[in-house]
Amino acid sequence: MSEKKKQQRWYLGGVSACMAVCFTHPLDTIKVHLQTQTEKRSIPQVVSSTLRTNGLRGLYSGLSASILRQGTYTTARFGFYEVARAKVQEEGKPLPFTVKVLLAGAGGAVGILVGNPADVVNVRMQNDMRLPASQRLGYRNVLHGLFNIATKEGPGALFKGLQANIPRSMMINIGQVACYDQAKQTVMGLGMADNMATHFLASFIAGTVATFLTQPVDVVKTRLMKGTGSVSVRSVVSEIARSEGVFGFYRGFIPAWVRLSPQTIITWLFLERLRVMFPPV
Repeated sequence: MSEKKKQQRWYLGGVSACMAVCFTHPLDTIKVHLQTQTEKRSIPQVVSSTLRTNGLRGLYSGLSASILRQGTYTTARFGFYEVARAKVQEEGKPLPFTVKVLLAGAGGAVGILVGNPADVVNVRMQNDMRLPASQRLGYRNVLHGLFNIATKEGPGALFKGLQANIPRSMMINIGQVACYDQAKQTVMGLGMADNMATHFLASFIAGTVATFLTQPVDVVKTRLMKGTGSVSVRSVVSEIARSEGVFGFYRGFIPAWVRLSPQTIITWLFLERLRVMFPPV
């Protein structure tokens, strides 16, 4: 009888992402503020205004939703990729990059179906801090937000922005997971060891690629989710193109890159360490 092939523990990706988001959440908050602002402000102005109005707590608004999002969304998308890769990969042979892209894209689609509700709450809690007190939704935490949305707007509102979120999630998983896998394989093929320097370089490349792929969809997704009214993807895209031009789709690109690159790097550094601590079974 052939020996059962060992595979990585599928849930470690979600654990590492939850750990990473505790460091990078303020950057995500700044990105959301930049994407949803009506007047043009720089990153220092957004940070200064948030700290002045709400203190340090303002930068961590929505952290509970962000952790739940990573615990559902990233666990599902990383886990899908790990399990599917183990099924199709032949022992000792690397997967073709095209197969990695297909698996990562599918994993991203599966992940966002699980994680979209927490994502809606996360965006609203982050956006709340920049609004006047009379206009705030006032979610105390992620569970309070989920309950309020489901009871006041209906369960379907928890999947607001899903049209934009599915392609975004597919592209971010291609960037973060497939590109990391390929970059790590490439740099190790050039003679680098399987160590922290290799993990850092591969994750830096992956984070940069993921930002370029996802930023336009991320802008549309954020504007779809921030409000309680009914708007379509087409109307949001048309409004951005008409009023802001093509660069409107890359509003907040620098903070998005500054957020996503560290998020990707820290996630993979944690994940590679967890893989050593908890080897394949």
